[in-house]
Amino acid sequence: MTTAAPTQIDLPTEPGASHPAPLDPADSMNVPLEAERTPAPRWRLSLFWRTFFLLSVLLLASAWGWYQLFRTQEYEPRVLANAQQIASLVNLSRAALIHSDAIARVSLIKTLADQEKVRILPREPGDKYTPFAQNRLEQRISHELVTRLGAGTVVAGNVNGETGLWVGFSIEGDSYWLLMDRSRVGALLGGPTWLLWLATLGAVSVIGAAVLARFINRPLKQLSIAAARVREGNYMHSRLDESTRASEIREVNISFNRMAEQLSLIEQDRAEMLAGVSHDLRTPLARLRLETEMSVPDAEAREHMAADITQVDTIIGKFLDYARPDHIALAPMPLAVLVQAAVQPFAVHEDMQVQVTVSPQLRVVADEIELTRVLSNLLENARRYGQSPDDGITRVRIAALAQDPWVVLRVRDLGPGVPPDQLPMLTRPFFRGDSARTSATGSGLGLSIVVKMIENMGGTLQLANHPSGGLMATIRLRRADGDGPDSAPGSA
Repeated sequence: MTTAAPTQIDLPTEPGASHPAPLDPADSMNVPLEAERTPAPRWRLSLFWRTFFLLSVLLLASAWGWYQLFRTQEYEPRVLANAQQIASLVNLSRAALIHSDAIARVSLIKTLADQEKVRILPREPGDKYTPFAQNRLEQRISHELVTRLGAGTVVAGNVNGETGLWVGFSIEGDSYWLLMDRSRVGALLGGPTWLLWLATLGAVSVIGAAVLARFINRPLKQLSIAAARVREGNYMHSRLDESTRASEIREVNISFNRMAEQLSLIEQDRAEMLAGVSHDLRTPLARLRLETEMSVPDAEAREHMAADITQVDTIIGKFLDYARPDHIALAPMPLAVLVQAAVQPFAVHEDMQVQVTVSPQLRVVADEIELTRVLSNLLENARRYGQSPDDGITRVRIAALAQDPWVVLRVRDLGPGVPPDQLPMLTRPFFRGDSARTSATGSGLGLSIVVKMIENMGGTLQLANHPSGGLMATIRLRRADGDGPDSAPGSA
């Protein structure tokens, strides 16, 4: 696939003037795009997630605290009391076995197994057992049983592969095991049932925290969305609910709605005032121009007066542009054609050179009139304030490249640049910099109008001093569908 050559326009200065040197890509547009972008903010949690995590921690910590309180104040004392009852059962069983003959002893052992679920088995020297001391609570139970039953007592949790609560004791030289269910001392809090309950409690706490966080942050989210709409000038769709039940939120919503209404009225009055004043001033200016040309005999004075009137008319035009409504029609536009149309009127200026490198394949989503005005304002700003300190000629270089999903357009003059501390203020209405860039008179609205138009087209504008000198405006506009990745000139 063959790529069309970029459009290049070189506007001469004056008859006989030397042709400008070819554009050096390494000198004009070598500022990397990554360096121009605003650094991405560090990873931060939104208010919803911070509220959610805080509530989750508080609820889980509260549940854990209640668990520990129940364990220490209720569960463990109850388990130790059961251990004391087991010790009493062992003592009673041992006493009954001691005072019964062989036949009665067999009947006693059978009765204990049937009615009390307690088995008494002979203890052999080769029995393998595991001590009943796997955690702190089991150690306390074992200690309690040994204390009450004597030093020779053995408490085991498993004997010969069979799990249970085993208590070993001796009767007249014979050793026995007394086996009972572990539930006699209460189900330990690490069992499956307790783990299931704790997991359920944790899940309910997290879900409850999410619901509470959403309930708390929903009004703030709505306020944030409404504030963003007001910032964009969309006053009609920024109203908040004034019938909400929470009195504090209702008062905030009512105050915000009244503020948005006042701002809408102020903006409407401002636009009507600027448009009305600018429109009304042009009629007497036209009469003044005509009277000047007819009544002033001195040609030089007449020329200066006519220039002053033209300048006032231009300033009025800036006011009209600034007060114009924001409603525009966006459509795919050929960037090279629009740039050439904006550059062409400056060919009549003998003190200006413009070099353009824009691929004919680049298309942007924009408004034709708005984008042409943007480029015209930037070129006019460069013509007035970007003259070379050496020969007073303004040299402007324009280049563009495609960077999905954007098209980046750069307009750079080779003038003295702007003091770094004034760069953030250049786009403020009515701001005018130092004498290096304000030797000509103006309204101070040019760059403000440029920012407003670009934002209306969904783009961004960034102003920066080029490392090689001069002020560079970087415009990012949405790229129209269908442009290939090879549509950008390599020199951009």
